[in-house]
Amino acid sequence: METVLLPEPGQWEALCRRPVIERKDLELKCREILGRVRSKGDKALAEYSELFDGILPSSLRVRQEEIEEAILKVPDDLKKAILTARNNITRFHSVQMGKEPVVETSPGVRCWRKSVAIERVGIYVPGGSAPLFSTVLMLAIPARLAGCSEVIMCTPPGRDGSIDPVILFTASLTGVTAIFKTGGAQAVAAMAYGTETIPPVDKIFGPGNQYVTMAKELVQLDGVPVDMPAGPSEVLVIADSSSVPAFVAADLLSQAEHGPDSQVILLTDSEYVIRQVADEIKKQTEPLPRKEIILRSLEKSKAILLPSVDDCISFSNIYAPEHLIIATEKSASVAEKVTNAGSVFLGNYSCESSGDYATGTNHTLPTNGAARNYSGVSVDSFIKKITFQEVSPDGMLMLGPVVAIMAEAEKLEAHRNAVTIRLNSLKNV
Repeated sequence: METVLLPEPGQWEALCRRPVIERKDLELKCREILGRVRSKGDKALAEYSELFDGILPSSLRVRQEEIEEAILKVPDDLKKAILTARNNITRFHSVQMGKEPVVETSPGVRCWRKSVAIERVGIYVPGGSAPLFSTVLMLAIPARLAGCSEVIMCTPPGRDGSIDPVILFTASLTGVTAIFKTGGAQAVAAMAYGTETIPPVDKIFGPGNQYVTMAKELVQLDGVPVDMPAGPSEVLVIADSSSVPAFVAADLLSQAEHGPDSQVILLTDSEYVIRQVADEIKKQTEPLPRKEIILRSLEKSKAILLPSVDDCISFSNIYAPEHLIIATEKSASVAEKVTNAGSVFLGNYSCESSGDYATGTNHTLPTNGAARNYSGVSVDSFIKKITFQEVSPDGMLMLGPVVAIMAEAEKLEAHRNAVTIRLNSLKNV
């Protein structure tokens, strides 16, 4: 982990740049995958499954019997933990369902908005080296609360051709309507364009590796919306002398273990904190099973000394982290100055892992600086807002002349006529 001492503000932008991913070859490969799936459908998915996953599933769709068998394999204590997380996530997201009032903008003119669920959504759940069943909770729960009629899920199979039992249990628990054994960019293509087995969806959600992320970028060009720009996971920790170095190190390592392309940043006004955290990182890394991944992530991570906590907040707002931990005195007042972050954790005991799993907030968050203009996933992500307006005869008499003048000024005579024809009819009543 690189240590940077008291950089000048003019250097901050450069320090905030994420590790560069070579995009050209990545984009070409993903375009090839998208094109093959679009033209060959299930056949292409089978070819890529054999190539990338080393398995040729007997069927793409997970059968109900497979789900029932999987449920029996999940330990009771894990089931209980997942149920607790589900309840908290449901409780937090349920309050996002508020109904908007009807507004009378002028006498006789009523306007309102109605929330309507996106009908069919697709969620991508990474498999690979870790079965991310928590992603199922974070995506399927708000989708079902929003009222989506279909929630289909794609996730890569293991070497034996099956999906991890805990992923299937969680999908069953949260109301996923169909599960398919396919991963990577090809899964994104299948959900975007549809195949003989997988239906095309109206919007795609979920994190993934650089191929999944690039595929999501590319399908947007074909008019298929996605949840947000996403890239490698990241955390930024602001720590002062009141922080617990062991806790700070644990938080940095918990994010670094996501993958070798993850990035972790420590900001502090204390050089002592940097030394103590560095010692803790060495000590805590050694016994971890994902040590090699963590070490590769730490190679592109930084510990930065700044003059004050206020400077740390200013730097953080430029970086716009996916996860921001504020381990300082009066963390709540410090947090008031946050303008760019995906999700914020206050105090020494609010570890990022708690939000990843069970506080109730959503862990599907904008990365790579996208927190400057994107929010994390919520119920709103799964709905669209339709506006309505109703103009009464009295409303037309009052508002019509205003519209007619504006339409005439824009030289849109048909627009003006649509109003004046009504005004004339009311004068004759």
